[in-house]
Amino acid sequence: MAYSFSGRVRYSEIGENGLLTLPGILNYFQDCSTFHSEAAGLGVKVLKEKNKFWVLSAWQVIVNRYPYLGEEIVTSTWPYGFRGFMGFRNFTMDTAEGERLAYANTFWTFIDGKNGLPCKLSAEYTEGYGLEEKLDMEYASRKIILPETFAGEEAFPVQKHHLDTNHHVNNCQYIQMAMDYLPLDFKIRQMRAEYKQQARLHDTICPEKSVDGDKIVIKLNDTEAEPYAVVEFVR
Repeated sequence: MAYSFSGRVRYSEIGENGLLTLPGILNYFQDCSTFHSEAAGLGVKVLKEKNKFWVLSAWQVIVNRYPYLGEEIVTSTWPYGFRGFMGFRNFTMDTAEGERLAYANTFWTFIDGKNGLPCKLSAEYTEGYGLEEKLDMEYASRKIILPETFAGEEAFPVQKHHLDTNHHVNNCQYIQMAMDYLPLDFKIRQMRAEYKQQARLHDTICPEKSVDGDKIVIKLNDTEAEPYAVVEFVR
């Protein structure tokens, strides 16, 4: 079943232009999936007791229009498939009148907290959701094809405010990190992100940037040049 909640764009969520930011949209999407899990009886506390958790493996987010301060919005989500240890979930953000503002496809991995490895899904962890039809959109591959050349940027450490309840860098924080390397006039139409490994407190992030016309790819690497996350922005 789909899950929806209504909201209103807050001052604390807007950027310098007075519009909801891309990280703000992502936070609405992530909050919506969390609320859905809680409503289905498969929330954070329940999974923690069973030493299981979901991690986001990849995003594809498309923005038609960024909502303005005070605008009323409706955020929705639903799973459209489970396979092995993977879950697949769509998101939408609409105005109260039904205008489609943004939408997304996501890939999730179910993890066994005992060993940190992917764990095969059973009905216990999926039946509470039900399944809906896939959103009608142009689906991109989960894998981001990397450009041949990148330019290095200054490294920085992971701070406490980057972390989530799993003590890893929050999914949205990677996107905010990557956005720091975009030109000021770069208006994001599509964002794709592929998460490779988890960064923890005091780990060092070593960014790299590649520009190809209206497309910019940011790699957020560890000190061995292995990416924690790869983020692709299209103007």
